Amino acid sequence: MPIALVPLGEQLCRYLERQWQKPVQFVAIQQIPGGASRETYRVVLRVDSDERTVILRRDPKTSLIDTERAHEYRTYQAVWRAGFPVPEPLFLEEDGAWLERPFSVMAEVPGCSSRVADLAGDEHTELRAALGRQKWSLLGRLSAMDPAELGVTGFMSVPVHPALHELDYWADVIEADALHPQPVAAAAIRWLRAHLPPPSERLALVHGDYRSGNFLFAPDASIRAVLDWEMAHIGDPLEDLAWSLDPLWPWPERHLAGGLLPRHDAVAIWEAASGMKLDREVFRWWQVFASVKALAIWISSTEDFANGEAKEPILAVAGWVMTDRQNRILVDRLHPERPARYAEALL
Repeated sequence: MPIALVPLGEQLCRYLERQWQKPVQFVAIQQIPGGASRETYRVVLRVDSDERTVILRRDPKTSLIDTERAHEYRTYQAVWRAGFPVPEPLFLEEDGAWLERPFSVMAEVPGCSSRVADLAGDEHTELRAALGRQKWSLLGRLSAMDPAELGVTGFMSVPVHPALHELDYWADVIEADALHPQPVAAAAIRWLRAHLPPPSERLALVHGDYRSGNFLFAPDASIRAVLDWEMAHIGDPLEDLAWSLDPLWPWPERHLAGGLLPRHDAVAIWEAASGMKLDREVFRWWQVFASVKALAIWISSTEDFANGEAKEPILAVAGWVMTDRQNRILVDRLHPERPARYAEALL
Protein backbone atom coordinates (compact mmCIF):
# COMPACT_ATOMS: atom_id res chain seq x y z
CA MET A 1 0.00 0.00 0.00
CA PRO A 2 1.59 3.33 -1.05
CA ILE A 3 2.26 5.36 2.09
CA ALA A 4 1.42 8.58 0.26
CA LEU A 5 -2.18 7.42 -0.17
CA VAL A 6 -2.78 6.61 3.49
CA PRO A 7 -3.84 10.18 4.47
CA LEU A 8 -6.39 10.15 1.63
CA GLY A 9 -7.90 6.90 2.92
CA GLU A 10 -7.93 8.12 6.51
CA GLN A 11 -9.64 11.36 5.58
CA LEU A 12 -12.26 9.45 3.61
CA CYS A 13 -12.96 7.48 6.79
CA ARG A 14 -13.56 10.73 8.68
CA TYR A 15 -16.01 11.75 5.97
CA LEU A 16 -17.84 8.41 6.07
CA GLU A 17 -18.05 8.56 9.87
CA ARG A 18 -19.99 11.77 9.50
CA GLN A 19 -22.26 10.28 6.84
CA TRP A 20 -22.95 6.99 8.59
CA GLN A 21 -22.83 8.36 12.15
CA LYS A 22 -20.63 5.52 13.36
CA PRO A 23 -16.90 4.79 13.70
CA VAL A 24 -15.08 3.90 10.46
CA GLN A 25 -11.57 2.45 10.62
CA PHE A 26 -9.15 2.70 7.73
CA VAL A 27 -7.62 -0.61 6.57
CA ALA A 28 -6.09 -0.16 3.12
CA ILE A 29 -6.16 1.90 -0.07
CA GLN A 30 -5.12 1.13 -3.64
CA GLN A 31 -5.31 3.28 -6.74
CA ILE A 32 -7.04 1.64 -9.68
CA PRO A 33 -5.13 2.50 -12.88
CA GLY A 34 -6.60 3.49 -16.20
CA GLY A 35 -9.16 6.12 -15.26
CA ALA A 36 -9.33 8.89 -17.85
CA SER A 37 -11.75 11.30 -16.17
CA ARG A 38 -11.50 10.57 -12.43
CA GLU A 39 -8.88 9.30 -10.00
CA THR A 40 -10.22 5.95 -8.80
CA TYR A 41 -9.30 4.20 -5.56
CA ARG A 42 -10.32 0.99 -3.82
CA VAL A 43 -10.59 1.68 -0.09
CA VAL A 44 -10.99 -1.07 2.52
CA LEU A 45 -12.71 -0.02 5.74
CA ARG A 46 -13.88 -1.60 8.98
CA VAL A 47 -17.40 -0.67 10.01
CA ASP A 48 -19.18 -2.35 12.97
CA SER A 49 -16.36 -4.92 13.13
CA ASP A 50 -16.96 -5.92 9.49
CA GLU A 51 -14.71 -5.16 6.56
CA ARG A 52 -16.32 -3.14 3.79
CA THR A 53 -14.83 -1.94 0.53
CA VAL A 54 -15.85 1.20 -1.31
CA ILE A 55 -14.71 2.84 -4.54
CA LEU A 56 -13.62 6.46 -4.33
CA ARG A 57 -13.81 8.56 -7.50
CA ARG A 58 -12.05 11.92 -7.09
CA ASP A 59 -11.76 14.76 -9.59
CA PRO A 60 -8.26 14.96 -11.09
CA LYS A 61 -6.39 18.21 -11.69
CA THR A 62 -7.06 17.73 -15.39
CA SER A 63 -8.49 14.83 -17.39
CA LEU A 64 -8.89 13.18 -20.75
CA ILE A 65 -12.56 14.17 -20.78
CA ASP A 66 -14.11 17.22 -19.11
CA THR A 67 -17.25 16.01 -17.34
CA GLU A 68 -19.51 16.96 -14.45
CA ARG A 69 -19.28 14.66 -11.42
CA ALA A 70 -22.87 15.42 -10.35
CA HIS A 71 -24.15 14.53 -13.81
CA GLU A 72 -22.31 11.20 -13.70
CA TYR A 73 -23.47 10.41 -10.17
CA ARG A 74 -27.13 11.20 -10.87
CA THR A 75 -26.97 8.97 -13.93
CA TYR A 76 -25.68 6.13 -11.74
CA GLN A 77 -28.58 6.75 -9.37
CA ALA A 78 -31.12 6.64 -12.20
CA VAL A 79 -29.93 3.41 -13.79
CA TRP A 80 -29.36 1.79 -10.36
CA ARG A 81 -33.00 2.47 -9.43
CA ALA A 82 -34.09 0.96 -12.77
CA GLY A 83 -32.26 -2.29 -11.99
CA PHE A 84 -29.55 -1.85 -14.60
CA PRO A 85 -26.26 -3.37 -13.41
CA VAL A 86 -24.05 -0.60 -12.01
CA PRO A 87 -22.18 -0.12 -8.73
CA GLU A 88 -24.45 1.18 -5.98
CA PRO A 89 -23.95 4.96 -5.61
CA LEU A 90 -23.47 5.97 -1.98
CA PHE A 91 -22.38 9.60 -1.70
CA LEU A 92 -21.61 12.63 -3.85
CA GLU A 93 -19.51 15.33 -2.22
CA GLU A 94 -19.13 18.64 -4.05
CA ASP A 95 -17.12 20.30 -1.27
CA GLY A 96 -13.44 19.95 -2.10
CA ALA A 97 -12.36 20.62 1.47
CA TRP A 98 -12.63 16.97 2.53
CA LEU A 99 -10.26 15.39 -0.02
CA GLU A 100 -8.82 18.50 -1.71
CA ARG A 101 -11.14 18.00 -4.69
CA PRO A 102 -14.79 16.90 -5.11
CA PHE A 103 -15.50 13.17 -5.17
CA SER A 104 -18.09 10.40 -5.11
CA VAL A 105 -18.24 7.09 -3.26
CA MET A 106 -19.75 3.82 -4.52
CA ALA A 107 -20.02 0.30 -3.24
CA GLU A 108 -17.48 -2.18 -4.59
CA VAL A 109 -18.63 -4.90 -6.95
CA PRO A 110 -16.41 -7.69 -5.57
CA GLY A 111 -14.68 -10.53 -7.38
CA CYS A 112 -14.80 -8.91 -10.81
CA SER A 113 -12.44 -7.71 -13.51
CA SER A 114 -12.63 -5.23 -16.38
CA ARG A 115 -9.69 -6.76 -18.27
CA VAL A 116 -11.20 -8.34 -21.38
CA ALA A 117 -7.65 -8.80 -22.67
CA ASP A 118 -7.19 -11.53 -20.04
CA LEU A 119 -9.62 -13.66 -22.06
CA ALA A 120 -7.40 -13.77 -25.14
CA GLY A 121 -6.58 -17.16 -26.60
CA ASP A 122 -8.54 -20.09 -28.01
CA GLU A 123 -9.16 -21.55 -24.56
CA HIS A 124 -11.38 -18.56 -23.73
CA THR A 125 -13.42 -18.49 -26.94
CA GLU A 126 -16.68 -19.51 -25.25
CA LEU A 127 -16.19 -17.09 -22.35
CA ARG A 128 -15.57 -14.23 -24.78
CA ALA A 129 -18.68 -15.10 -26.76
CA ALA A 130 -20.78 -15.29 -23.57
CA LEU A 131 -19.44 -11.95 -22.45
CA GLY A 132 -20.18 -10.44 -25.86
CA ARG A 133 -23.76 -11.72 -25.83
CA GLN A 134 -24.34 -10.06 -22.47
CA LYS A 135 -22.57 -6.87 -23.50
CA TRP A 136 -24.77 -6.17 -26.51
CA SER A 137 -27.89 -7.53 -24.85
CA LEU A 138 -27.41 -5.06 -22.01
CA LEU A 139 -26.82 -2.27 -24.53
CA GLY A 140 -30.05 -3.22 -26.29
CA ARG A 141 -31.85 -3.15 -22.97
CA LEU A 142 -30.49 0.33 -22.27
CA SER A 143 -31.51 1.49 -25.76
CA ALA A 144 -35.09 0.36 -25.09
CA MET A 145 -35.46 2.29 -21.83
CA ASP A 146 -37.50 5.50 -21.82
CA PRO A 147 -35.34 8.42 -20.61
CA ALA A 148 -38.35 10.08 -18.99
CA GLU A 149 -39.23 6.94 -17.04
CA LEU A 150 -35.60 6.66 -15.94
CA GLY A 151 -35.82 10.21 -14.61
CA VAL A 152 -32.81 11.53 -16.50
CA THR A 153 -34.80 14.21 -18.34
CA GLY A 154 -34.77 16.12 -15.06
CA PHE A 155 -31.05 16.89 -15.44
CA MET A 156 -30.28 16.11 -19.10
CA SER A 157 -31.37 18.18 -22.08
CA VAL A 158 -33.48 16.54 -24.79
CA PRO A 159 -31.99 17.36 -28.22
CA VAL A 160 -34.26 18.09 -31.16
CA HIS A 161 -31.76 16.61 -33.61
CA PRO A 162 -29.31 14.32 -31.74
CA ALA A 163 -26.97 13.76 -34.69
CA LEU A 164 -26.55 17.48 -35.40
CA HIS A 165 -26.25 18.30 -31.70
CA GLU A 166 -23.45 15.78 -31.12
CA LEU A 167 -21.64 16.69 -34.34
CA ASP A 168 -21.64 20.40 -33.48
CA TYR A 169 -20.34 19.70 -29.97
CA TRP A 170 -17.41 17.47 -30.95
CA ALA A 171 -16.51 19.54 -34.02
CA ASP A 172 -16.22 22.52 -31.68
CA VAL A 173 -13.90 20.53 -29.39
CA ILE A 174 -11.60 19.76 -32.33
CA GLU A 175 -11.58 23.37 -33.48
CA ALA A 176 -10.83 24.67 -29.97
CA ASP A 177 -8.16 22.14 -28.96
CA ALA A 178 -6.30 21.16 -32.14
CA LEU A 179 -2.66 22.26 -31.92
CA HIS A 180 -2.14 21.94 -35.67
CA PRO A 181 -4.33 21.32 -38.75
CA GLN A 182 -6.36 18.10 -38.64
CA PRO A 183 -7.17 17.36 -42.30
CA VAL A 184 -8.69 13.92 -41.67
CA ALA A 185 -11.01 15.24 -38.99
CA ALA A 186 -11.98 18.19 -41.20
CA ALA A 187 -12.79 15.88 -44.13
CA ALA A 188 -14.85 13.60 -41.90
CA ILE A 189 -16.80 16.51 -40.44
CA ARG A 190 -17.58 17.78 -43.96
CA TRP A 191 -18.83 14.31 -44.89
CA LEU A 192 -20.97 14.11 -41.76
CA ARG A 193 -22.59 17.48 -42.43
CA ALA A 194 -23.26 16.54 -46.07
CA HIS A 195 -24.88 13.23 -45.08
CA LEU A 196 -26.70 14.25 -41.91
CA PRO A 197 -29.51 11.77 -41.09
CA PRO A 198 -33.02 12.95 -40.17
CA PRO A 199 -33.91 13.54 -36.51
CA SER A 200 -33.94 10.31 -34.53
CA GLU A 201 -37.20 8.39 -34.33
CA ARG A 202 -36.40 7.12 -30.85
CA LEU A 203 -34.40 8.73 -28.06
CA ALA A 204 -32.58 6.82 -25.35
CA LEU A 205 -30.12 7.27 -22.53
CA VAL A 206 -26.79 7.05 -24.32
CA HIS A 207 -23.92 5.77 -22.16
CA GLY A 208 -21.38 7.66 -24.26
CA ASP A 209 -18.40 5.30 -23.81
CA TYR A 210 -19.88 1.81 -24.07
CA ARG A 211 -16.94 -0.47 -24.85
CA SER A 212 -14.93 -3.40 -23.56
CA GLY A 213 -13.06 -2.24 -20.48
CA ASN A 214 -15.95 -0.19 -19.14
CA PHE A 215 -17.76 -3.03 -17.41
CA LEU A 216 -16.98 -5.49 -14.63
CA PHE A 217 -17.43 -9.21 -15.18
CA ALA A 218 -17.17 -12.24 -12.89
CA PRO A 219 -15.01 -15.34 -13.57
CA ASP A 220 -18.02 -17.00 -15.24
CA ALA A 221 -18.10 -14.03 -17.69
CA SER A 222 -21.34 -12.59 -16.29
CA ILE A 223 -21.40 -8.79 -16.44
CA ARG A 224 -22.04 -7.40 -12.95
CA ALA A 225 -21.69 -3.65 -13.53
CA VAL A 226 -21.38 -1.13 -16.36
CA LEU A 227 -18.97 1.68 -15.46
CA ASP A 228 -17.95 5.20 -16.51
CA TRP A 229 -21.19 7.06 -17.21
CA GLU A 230 -19.53 10.49 -17.25
CA MET A 231 -20.45 11.15 -20.90
CA ALA A 232 -24.05 9.90 -20.59
CA HIS A 233 -26.69 11.95 -22.38
CA ILE A 234 -30.03 11.67 -24.14
CA GLY A 235 -29.59 10.91 -27.81
CA ASP A 236 -29.83 8.35 -30.58
CA PRO A 237 -29.20 4.76 -29.40
CA LEU A 238 -27.21 4.10 -32.58
CA GLU A 239 -24.49 6.33 -31.14
CA ASP A 240 -23.67 3.77 -28.42
CA LEU A 241 -23.89 0.87 -30.84
CA ALA A 242 -21.48 2.48 -33.31
CA TRP A 243 -19.06 3.38 -30.51
CA SER A 244 -19.11 -0.18 -29.15
CA LEU A 245 -18.24 -1.58 -32.59
CA ASP A 246 -15.44 0.84 -33.47
CA PRO A 247 -12.37 -1.06 -34.73
CA LEU A 248 -10.13 0.95 -32.40
CA TRP A 249 -11.18 -1.01 -29.29
CA PRO A 250 -9.84 -4.46 -30.30
CA TRP A 251 -6.84 -2.98 -32.13
CA PRO A 252 -4.85 -4.50 -33.78
CA GLU A 253 -7.03 -7.66 -33.88
CA ARG A 254 -10.08 -6.06 -35.44
CA HIS A 255 -12.00 -9.12 -36.60
CA LEU A 256 -14.08 -9.31 -33.40
CA ALA A 257 -16.20 -6.45 -32.05
CA GLY A 258 -14.64 -5.37 -28.78
CA GLY A 259 -12.48 -8.48 -28.99
CA LEU A 260 -15.55 -10.61 -28.21
CA LEU A 261 -17.96 -11.36 -31.07
CA PRO A 262 -18.30 -11.02 -34.84
CA ARG A 263 -19.91 -7.65 -35.52
CA HIS A 264 -22.93 -9.10 -37.29
CA ASP A 265 -23.67 -11.23 -34.22
CA ALA A 266 -23.32 -8.24 -31.91
CA VAL A 267 -25.74 -6.21 -34.03
CA ALA A 268 -28.28 -9.06 -34.14
CA ILE A 269 -28.15 -9.38 -30.33
CA TRP A 270 -28.63 -5.63 -29.93
CA GLU A 271 -31.57 -5.63 -32.35
CA ALA A 272 -33.29 -8.45 -30.46
CA ALA A 273 -32.81 -6.78 -27.07
CA SER A 274 -33.71 -3.26 -28.16
CA GLY A 275 -36.64 -4.13 -30.40
CA MET A 276 -35.12 -1.94 -33.14
CA LYS A 277 -34.07 -2.78 -36.67
CA LEU A 278 -30.82 -1.26 -37.80
CA ASP A 279 -31.03 1.22 -40.68
CA ARG A 280 -27.70 0.57 -42.43
CA GLU A 281 -27.41 3.98 -44.08
CA VAL A 282 -28.16 5.88 -40.87
CA PHE A 283 -25.83 3.59 -38.97
CA ARG A 284 -22.98 4.32 -41.36
CA TRP A 285 -23.29 7.98 -40.38
CA TRP A 286 -22.99 7.06 -36.70
CA GLN A 287 -19.98 4.85 -37.45
CA VAL A 288 -18.12 7.75 -39.01
CA PHE A 289 -19.26 10.03 -36.20
CA ALA A 290 -17.94 7.60 -33.57
CA SER A 291 -14.43 7.95 -34.97
CA VAL A 292 -14.71 11.75 -35.14
CA LYS A 293 -15.88 11.88 -31.52
CA ALA A 294 -12.98 9.67 -30.46
CA LEU A 295 -10.56 11.78 -32.47
CA ALA A 296 -11.84 14.88 -30.68
CA ILE A 297 -11.09 13.24 -27.32
CA TRP A 298 -7.56 12.29 -28.37
CA ILE A 299 -6.90 15.78 -29.80
CA SER A 300 -8.14 17.38 -26.60
CA SER A 301 -5.86 15.18 -24.51
CA THR A 302 -2.91 16.23 -26.69
CA GLU A 303 -3.67 19.87 -25.97
CA ASP A 304 -3.77 19.25 -22.20
CA PHE A 305 -0.46 17.38 -22.26
CA ALA A 306 1.34 19.81 -24.55
CA ASN A 307 0.25 22.86 -22.58
CA GLY A 308 1.49 21.37 -19.34
CA GLU A 309 -1.88 21.17 -17.60
CA ALA A 310 -1.01 17.56 -16.77
CA LYS A 311 1.73 15.10 -17.56
CA GLU A 312 -0.25 11.89 -17.06
CA PRO A 313 1.01 9.20 -19.48
CA ILE A 314 -2.54 8.34 -20.58
CA LEU A 315 -2.92 11.84 -22.04
CA ALA A 316 0.27 11.52 -24.10
CA VAL A 317 -0.58 8.02 -25.34
CA ALA A 318 -4.11 9.04 -26.30
CA GLY A 319 -2.89 12.13 -28.05
CA TRP A 320 -0.27 10.31 -30.11
CA VAL A 321 -1.05 6.62 -30.65
CA MET A 322 -4.83 6.82 -30.54
CA THR A 323 -4.99 9.84 -32.84
CA ASP A 324 -2.92 8.00 -35.44
CA ARG A 325 -5.09 4.89 -35.28
CA GLN A 326 -8.35 6.84 -35.43
CA ASN A 327 -7.11 8.77 -38.45
CA ARG A 328 -6.37 5.48 -40.21
CA ILE A 329 -9.87 4.24 -39.48
CA LEU A 330 -11.46 7.42 -40.82
CA VAL A 331 -9.35 7.45 -43.98
CA ASP A 332 -10.38 3.88 -44.66
CA ARG A 333 -14.05 4.56 -43.99
CA LEU A 334 -14.23 7.60 -46.25
CA HIS A 335 -11.96 6.47 -49.10
CA PRO A 336 -14.12 6.78 -52.26
CA GLU A 337 -12.28 4.32 -54.51
CA ARG A 338 -12.00 1.09 -52.55
CA PRO A 339 -14.21 -1.06 -50.34
CA ALA A 340 -13.72 -0.68 -46.61
CA ARG A 341 -10.91 -2.74 -45.12
CA TYR A 342 -12.60 -3.02 -41.73
CA ALA A 343 -15.48 -5.51 -41.55
CA GLU A 344 -17.60 -3.24 -39.36
CA ALA A 345 -17.85 -0.64 -42.15
CA LEU A 346 -19.70 -3.21 -44.26
CA LEU A 347 -22.60 -3.53 -41.81
